Amino acid sequence: MYIEFDHVSKTYDVGTHSLLNAVRDISFTIGQGEFVSFVGPSGCGKSTLMKMIAGIESPDLGGSVKFQGEVVRGLSTERVYIFQDYALFPWLTVKQNIGFGLRGTRYSRKYQDSVVAQYIEKLGLMGMEDLYPEQLSGGMRQRTAIARALCLKPSLLLMDEPFSALDSIRREQMQNELMNIWETERTTILLVTHDVEEAIYLSDRIVVMSPSPGAIKKIVPVTFARPRVRTYPEYVQLREQVNRLLHQEPAYIK
Repeated sequence: MYIEFDHVSKTYDVGTHSLLNAVRDISFTIGQGEFVSFVGPSGCGKSTLMKMIAGIESPDLGGSVKFQGEVVRGLSTERVYIFQDYALFPWLTVKQNIGFGLRGTRYSRKYQDSVVAQYIEKLGLMGMEDLYPEQLSGGMRQRTAIARALCLKPSLLLMDEPFSALDSIRREQMQNELMNIWETERTTILLVTHDVEEAIYLSDRIVVMSPSPGAIKKIVPVTFARPRVRTYPEYVQLREQVNRLLHQEPAYIK
């Protein structure tokens, strides 16, 4: 399998001789090219799982996370993490931020410039190349962060609540942009979100998680075709199903 979580647990030392069990004994797999979303209450370990596949965190208690058959150990440009706050460099322009990850690589400057220009066009950032992050709207900052990630041609794109700071109109616009990118690039994408509608609109499967210590309640397939219409009966029924899962106690989940 492309990604494999094998009996993954993670415990944090929170001081005063206390431990926090973030996730406990999680096992599942993800195929290449899939779009998978994680939904669940705050503190259920969604971001912890993402950080483990990114190589930012490591599992404990003997569990492992594998990517393309190899145990994940540290960061890699094959697995790019997009943070909720965009993490743009305020002293760099849009163009410089997007091309930052290509600096120091074996690629020629001409190639780097062509890749940056490609994603500036693809993400609708033409005319903003020389602006700084503080001069951009939230949506434009997010587009810049996504363009910077895609410039590295990652095999896996990890997105942690990427659209949470956007208003509903811009959020839907960015969801459509992301779906267009996924359909074109076929990059494997993992998304953390609190928005059930967003998860259904974008995903092949939805991982529904229970509160701390985080565990998987159910993995829900989204089987109807794209593009998806949010008012269609199957969409509404699936939204109700996922919401029921989120609000039920784990002992009652079937």
